[in-house]
Amino acid sequence: MANRFLIDVDGIDQPEWLGNVEPFMQKLAKELSFDGQEVSVLFCDDAIIQELNKNYRNIDSATDVLSFENGETFKDEGGVDWLLAGDIAISVDTLKKNAEYFECDVDSELKRLLLHGFLHLNGYDHGEEHIEKGKKPECEMLKLQEEILLKLKGEKII
Repeated sequence: MANRFLIDVDGIDQPEWLGNVEPFMQKLAKELSFDGQEVSVLFCDDAIIQELNKNYRNIDSATDVLSFENGETFKDEGGVDWLLAGDIAISVDTLKKNAEYFECDVDSELKRLLLHGFLHLNGYDHGEEHIEKGKKPECEMLKLQEEILLKLKGEKII
C-alpha cells in the first residue's frame, strides 16, 4: 500500500518547493512504517495559523505547526482500508523565524515541522517539552523526531 498526502496553501503565494513536500512525506512514512494513511498539509501565514490556534486550542497567538488528528477509517473503491490520519498546518512565517532561532536553514526546519506534525497525527505527544536550542530532548517523541531527521538529513525540500 502507500500513503496519500494532500498539500495546499492558504494566505501565501504557492512556494516553488511545494511539489517536493509529498515525496518527503512519503519518505517519512516509510521510515516510520506508517502505511495506508491520508494526511492533509496546509502551508499558511501567521494570521491563519493564529486563527486556527485560537479556534481549536483557545490560544490567541501564532505558532509554527498544528496537528489535528482524525483517526477515522474508510474503504476506497477497491475495498482498501485507509486511515484519515488528520491535518497538519504550518506557518511559513514562523517557519522562517524558527530557522533563525535554531540557526539552521529553512529546509531543515521545514522537515522538522512536517515530521513533528506527522508524529502528532499518529498518537505521539511530548507534553510540555519542546525542542530548545542547545538542549537534547528527553521525551520519546522528540528523541524519535531528531533520530529520523538525522537519517533524512540529505533529503531536500527547498
